Parts: sequence; structure tokens; C-alpha cells
Amino acid sequence: MADMMSKISAGLERAFASRGFAEPSVEDLREAAGVSLRTLYKYTPSRADMVLAALENRHQRYLSHIFDGLPDGTEEATDTILARVGIWMATETSHGCLFHAAVAADPNSDPLRRLLESHKAEVASKSAAATGLVAAETELLVIIEGLTQAWPLRGDAAVDAAKRLGRALAVSLG
Repeated sequence: MADMMSKISAGLERAFASRGFAEPSVEDLREAAGVSLRTLYKYTPSRADMVLAALENRHQRYLSHIFDGLPDGTEEATDTILARVGIWMATETSHGCLFHAAVAADPNSDPLRRLLESHKAEVASKSAAATGLVAAETELLVIIEGLTQAWPLRGDAAVDAAKRLGRALAVSLG
């Protein structure tokens, strides 16, 4: 059962990431998930549930991509996190954060807003823990969020700037 949900969630994530939240029809989403319509609705009974499942899948993939196997040391961990955010932007979502896009597409959805807040809080917490900059959770999140917004315009230059900001933050707290 968990394997089927993972398959569906991964397919839904790909569909929403490539086509946005409004464009894909239910048939498009069913096809992306690689299941029958009955199975799709069994696991995700509404479009809102499909969006949440896709974002939960994305959340887990993002955390793994950014935080698995980080080096020790404040500067090394910070640089690696920011470099990985740049790689994620280049390979997964060159248009910005899918979580923010989901909330923008359905601004009155409390579950989406809670998921966005939870995702960002976990990214901030993990960043602070991994870098040893536990007093700078918010600052690290601002740097990461700034990078995701600037990357479509500046690419690798945005990653380099974020790394400089991360190093300056570490020095200021040092």
C-alpha cells in the first residue's frame, strides 16, 4: 500500500512540477501516476489531496537531496547546502519553489499553508543543525529562500552570493 502511494505521489509531483497546478487534467494526473482512475481516487480522493501528496513527496526528496551526507564544519556544510539548493533549482524546478506556487494557486487552503510552513520550518531547523549555526535558523532560511527566488534570474551567481552570505553570517555569529 505504501509503495502504491509512493508511486502515485511521485507521478503527481512530476506532473504538477512540470505543468503547474491548474493545467493538468485528472486524466493527465492519472497518466502521470501510472494507475487507473479508480486507484488514483482511492489513494487521493480529491485534487487537493493529489496536490498534498505530490508536495509531501517533494518535501521528502528535497530534504534528502539537501541534507543527506553533509560534510562536517560550518563553512563546508553551509556551502554544500547552498550548492545543493542550486543543483535542485537547475534540475528540479527552475521557476521557484513548488510549495509557494501551490499556495499561490490556492491561497485559501489551510492544509497547503500548513504544509508550506512545516516544510520551511524543517528546512530552517535542519540547516541550523547541520551547520552548527543554531542561533541563525531564520537567517539561514532567508538565505535559502533568497537563493530559490534569485536562481531563475542569476543561476550560479546566486549560489555564489548565497555562499558569501552564509560565510558572513558564520563570521558574525563566531
